[in-house]
Amino acid sequence: MQMSGPMKMVPFLSQPVMLHSNRDPGNCTMTPEQCAYKFSYWVFWYEADHRYALPTVAFFLVAIILFTLGRVISNVTPQGLKRKSLWSRLVAGLRFLSYKSWSIRGWKTHSLGAYLLAGAGAVFFLAMTLGPRPYYWPNTKELSFGNSPPIATRAGFLALACLPFLIVLGAKANPITALTGISHEKLNIWHNWVAWAMFILALVHTFPFIVFHIWKGDLVASWSDGGVWVTGVVALIAQAWLTFMSIPWIRNRYYEFFKATHLFMALVFVIFFFLHCDFRMSSWDYFIATAVMYTLCFLYSQCKTYIEHGFRHKASLVPETADTLKVTIDTKMTWSPGQHIFIRFLTCGMHALTAHPFTICSVPSKDHDNQLVFYVKHRGGLTGRLMKMAEKNPGVKIPVMLEGPYGGIPDKNLDQFDKSLIVGGGAGAGFTLSLLENFIYLTSFEGYKSEMKVVVATRDPGMRAWFTQAVEDIAARHSRSGIIDGLSIDIHETHHEQGSETALDTVVQHPKSEKDTLDGGERSNIDMLGIRFFTGRPNLPALTREFASQRDSSVAVVVCGPASMNHDISEAAAAAQRRILAEGDCAREVWLHTESFSY
Repeated sequence: MQMSGPMKMVPFLSQPVMLHSNRDPGNCTMTPEQCAYKFSYWVFWYEADHRYALPTVAFFLVAIILFTLGRVISNVTPQGLKRKSLWSRLVAGLRFLSYKSWSIRGWKTHSLGAYLLAGAGAVFFLAMTLGPRPYYWPNTKELSFGNSPPIATRAGFLALACLPFLIVLGAKANPITALTGISHEKLNIWHNWVAWAMFILALVHTFPFIVFHIWKGDLVASWSDGGVWVTGVVALIAQAWLTFMSIPWIRNRYYEFFKATHLFMALVFVIFFFLHCDFRMSSWDYFIATAVMYTLCFLYSQCKTYIEHGFRHKASLVPETADTLKVTIDTKMTWSPGQHIFIRFLTCGMHALTAHPFTICSVPSKDHDNQLVFYVKHRGGLTGRLMKMAEKNPGVKIPVMLEGPYGGIPDKNLDQFDKSLIVGGGAGAGFTLSLLENFIYLTSFEGYKSEMKVVVATRDPGMRAWFTQAVEDIAARHSRSGIIDGLSIDIHETHHEQGSETALDTVVQHPKSEKDTLDGGERSNIDMLGIRFFTGRPNLPALTREFASQRDSSVAVVVCGPASMNHDISEAAAAAQRRILAEGDCAREVWLHTESFSY
């Protein structure tokens, strides 16, 4: 069958479809001066991808390489050098940037270091967008240098080059985490900020075209032609949805809706952005890179879920208190203390389509006959449904799919430090258990010398019972029947307090007597485990300062709790770095690790 003309197989794309468009600008019919102006380095349209997209890729790669080098250097540096004053002060300076943050009318900022890196990115994008001139071609009705305003061209290619990094930063298993050791949930801030940078660049790309076509008088005709305008507007609408729905207070308030729509809108955005680029120069290379990287990330996580972990797991649900649910899963998998895993519960309606993160509260055994333990604070939604199922039928088992584990304490073992302060607030109480169990296990080795203090703050009046029972079970698993040297556990109950916004360091602590609530055997077990009970919130900044003031010692501080708790401890840790820099009377090293969620 003969065709009268070329068949347009893909809508909105120029024909014939190619991987790269032609870079030949043709013969310039203007004056030599005008031709030189049109072909000058920063505004030559046929080389715009090389001028703007490639430097953007280089900017991201340099940042990743620097963090990777920092990780490698930290891991290979001999312990003898790490004890030197110069090294301690250098590390303290970098940690100060990482730990220092502010609280502004209840809003907790990100770290100073995060803002400095974001500032470097802002300077780069502003310089690349606003630095070169002109912004618009000096076109007249008789003379045309081009139909694409230079500022729109460069903003478009700058935004395009962000795409592979934006997608990879949003993946749970990704090469950036593998290289830098920064867990996926901590990279989420950069996924969000790169999205905002890309959205602003997209707006800078869009509006100059509107201004130009209004001047030219063909705006309506250009829109009616479809093609590049339609695909660009659809991509911009999808991008706006993704960006604004990711604002933290919106995302957290409507999380289930956000999660259900995010992937769909991301797919719409990428498809129409792909069509909008219309294989101009090397534009589709960035989509190929994005597809390859995301496919590898996705396949890795899915292989772990379906091949490594499989369909054999079942979760047992037991209500520990009115607010806390215990979830246990028998497994052969292994993990590290402090890691979390994504669980898909297959009998919870629409929730079976999504996986939710839970911090693991146990450690694996050597024979790989392990049990994942989670203490879940029900908050409605999925956790509310699980709690109702457990209350109706305690011990009920439901099939689950597992993805992970992820996160944890990167490149650090707490046994490397002389002293450890572990803090859990609210749902973060369960997070402390895996670290506590790992410590109890290590103390069984002869010659192990370290100290650990665990501080837990909770409003749940029933938490004391399940937490102490969990600690006793841990000790029994490791055959520890005597006093565990170097371990102390403080449980602070705050449910009696009025006004939850009181500053942590202004509340008086009162030791709580257990004479009327525990018999002699239970009292003896609690004494041997070093457990003490208090009413009122712990003075965490003061406690952190106390640990950080112990001369010539290395101190690890690990916290998992609400934002206010993490901020207060981060501030105390940042202050410790200042004292190390000043070579004051303080610890040799103070290292901080924060977890943002626990469930």
